[in-house]
Amino acid sequence: MAAAPQDLPRATTSSVEQTRDLAAALSELARPGDLLLLVGDLGAGKTAFAQGFGRGLGVEDHITSPTFALVQGYDGRLRMNHLDVYRLEQVTEALDLGLAELLDDGSVTLIEWGDTITGALPHDYLEVRITFGPEVDDRVVELVPVGPGWQARAAALTRALEPFRAREADAAPGGGAAC
Repeated sequence: MAAAPQDLPRATTSSVEQTRDLAAALSELARPGDLLLLVGDLGAGKTAFAQGFGRGLGVEDHITSPTFALVQGYDGRLRMNHLDVYRLEQVTEALDLGLAELLDDGSVTLIEWGDTITGALPHDYLEVRITFGPEVDDRVVELVPVGPGWQARAAALTRALEPFRAREADAAPGGGAAC
């Protein structure tokens, strides 16, 4: 069961690099077998998040959107599988990608547009919702822990977002000086 909306860990970034930094901070919490669903409109920052997460895992390769390849793998502290299921027409096509094997190989798996295939996924994942903020480069990142593995780390997720929550407070009207 997901956390109540008011309890969701949430933060705001004001640049692509800050989105990558936030993701790198979250990667410190990654464990073998973890699954993250990256959710957001086109251009919201799902691939930037994956790049930062990979950087935090020590991935040295350039991470690109796997829109046409569908699946890319990268080696770091943990192996990171990066999928983009935007082009899939049916949930069953996700199974054809070898999704079950990817989730069982001890790596961390990030799936862009993952909310479209939740029926084919185990019920233990972190949904990373990225939405556009008030300014052109602002992004609001909400974390929705689903299942026992991520819910047990809810406090750690909130702590990992603390540096970015300060930026969120600064950006609020009357919230202090701008960064």
